[in-house]
Amino acid sequence: MELQSTVIIALIGIAAGLLSGMLGLGGAIIIIPALVMFLGYSQQMAQGTTLLMLAMPVGSLAAYQYYKAGHADIKTALILGVAFFISAFVSAKFVTNIPDNILKKVFSVVLVAIALKMWFQK
Repeated sequence: MELQSTVIIALIGIAAGLLSGMLGLGGAIIIIPALVMFLGYSQQMAQGTTLLMLAMPVGSLAAYQYYKAGHADIKTALILGVAFFISAFVSAKFVTNIPDNILKKVFSVVLVAIALKMWFQK
């Protein structure tokens, strides 16, 4: 891997880390599009790489700060974690067979739909 790519990847990680700590987002919303747009990753490669990164305890220090301040529900997090673990495994078996251009479009529609829902919510 060349130095320029390494620097870009590190900057993507920093941006995602800052936004994750401040707003609770990072993986899908920041890292996947950045890997696709700036480094030319396929949608599947970006998604798989991000999931691999998330398998590490990357958010543990930020999560601890939220927990200390009383802003984290451990029971909910555990339920979400188990449900995510199982459903991510099942869906990954199927999504790896979807053509890249279709997967990018589905991904984009989901992000826009979530953004619009949040924007127009009371």
